[in-house]
Amino acid sequence: MKIQFVFLFFSCFLFACELTDQRKEGDINSSIINVPVNADGEINEDLPVFEFENTTLEFGKIAQGDKVSHSFRFKNIGSTDLIISKVEGSCGCTVLKGWPKHPVRPGDMGKIDVVFDSNGKKGFQNKTISVVANTYPSTTVLTLNGEVIGPN
Repeated sequence: MKIQFVFLFFSCFLFACELTDQRKEGDINSSIINVPVNADGEINEDLPVFEFENTTLEFGKIAQGDKVSHSFRFKNIGSTDLIISKVEGSCGCTVLKGWPKHPVRPGDMGKIDVVFDSNGKKGFQNKTISVVANTYPSTTVLTLNGEVIGPN
């Protein structure tokens, strides 16, 4: 009797999970991820490749409390779809405003929008944004540099 209950419980659980799958056509799922390195450590040559217009923004001197917005623009110059799985700032002062949530096809452009909030900051600032994708290497680092002039 106990085994039948456990079986019934897990059957209902699996069926419920299937009913709540809200994926739509074009959503990212594991079937379209291109693994960059095989088990032998060899690099797959059919990879997506980021080509950024620039990976560093030198924003110069700004007053404390100012915000700096920037779009890091890129092109997929590889031969397969580029999939960004995560974008993360080095601190809470770097707010990520958006990036492609769908595959970027070969030859297509995309952008990663960020805002640096200098509130409470003073002096030279070097902030980074880590972009994790199905590229090799898997992490690309974008940088924001500048100086925040605060009250004396």
